Amino acid sequence: MIQLLLAFSLLFSACSSAPTEDIEAKTETAVDPDKVLIVYLSRTNNTKAIADIIHGYMGGTMLALELKEPYPEDYQATVQQVAQENETGFLPPLKTRIDSMESYDVVFVGFPTWGMQLPPPMKSFLKQHDLSGKVIVPFNTNAGYGIGSSFETVKALCPNSKITESFSTRGGLERDGIYLAIKGEKAKKAEAEVKKWLQKIKMLQ
Repeated sequence: MIQLLLAFSLLFSACSSAPTEDIEAKTETAVDPDKVLIVYLSRTNNTKAIADIIHGYMGGTMLALELKEPYPEDYQATVQQVAQENETGFLPPLKTRIDSMESYDVVFVGFPTWGMQLPPPMKSFLKQHDLSGKVIVPFNTNAGYGIGSSFETVKALCPNSKITESFSTRGGLERDGIYLAIKGEKAKKAEAEVKKWLQKIKMLQ
């Protein structure tokens, strides 16, 4: 009898130690990934880091905005050029083209804050494409000075779109030689913040 009980005990132990499925429900998108477009502008790769996190959760197509004539590598020269573009309303021509915009329902637009405004290349993108009826999801990185008027400009350039609550976080500070800041522990923290935001705006279930 003792041997029988011992055998049963060993059998039960073996069964209970077998691998089990993760009981935590997998986070699922509330949007068809094929209908998601993530467009971003990133000079120091901080906005790209956030775009990568979003892409990891949402899937979809991810594209970097590229100019036909890139900005100077020199920071101060770029600052002066952007200031002039903002003053004159000049929209720099884009190398990046999206010919199938009608196939996307949700468009994430990511950008840094430049001169407390929406960068001219992102203005070019929003003006060049018909985003009527689409859900526009803005996200931003900045040097600690905030978003400025950037999100308001997105709304103004997308009058026939639904604009969700935006996301913003601190990135690098190119002026002081601080480039990619969203890495390591900061990247982990940013990932948690992005997930919480995506759930809040009903992009994740």
